[in-house]
Amino acid sequence: MLEEGPRFKIKRIVVKPGASLSLQLHHHRSEHWVVVSGTAKVVNAEKETFLRSDESTYIKVGTPHRLSNPGAIDCVMIEVQTGDYVGEDDIVRLEDRYGRK
Repeated sequence: MLEEGPRFKIKRIVVKPGASLSLQLHHHRSEHWVVVSGTAKVVNAEKETFLRSDESTYIKVGTPHRLSNPGAIDCVMIEVQTGDYVGEDDIVRLEDRYGRK
């Protein structure tokens, strides 16, 4: 985590080549993702897109989403969370290859 305050949290997230985050959603926050380096495959609701360095996407509250790294180098992303509540227990995992709930 880089910074946190009322109604926001900023994180630096690194996803290794071939890895992915869980398919998840949040009830109380939205997220803005900015790719700093590498390539990101983003699932945002029903839409799948690829982002490169200096590209971004917005995840609305309640929207299923996932980030994967299809590239050969680390995908580094800045995530800005905003909303009434930005606690880690607002993660609803729909699918997770690591068995997290």
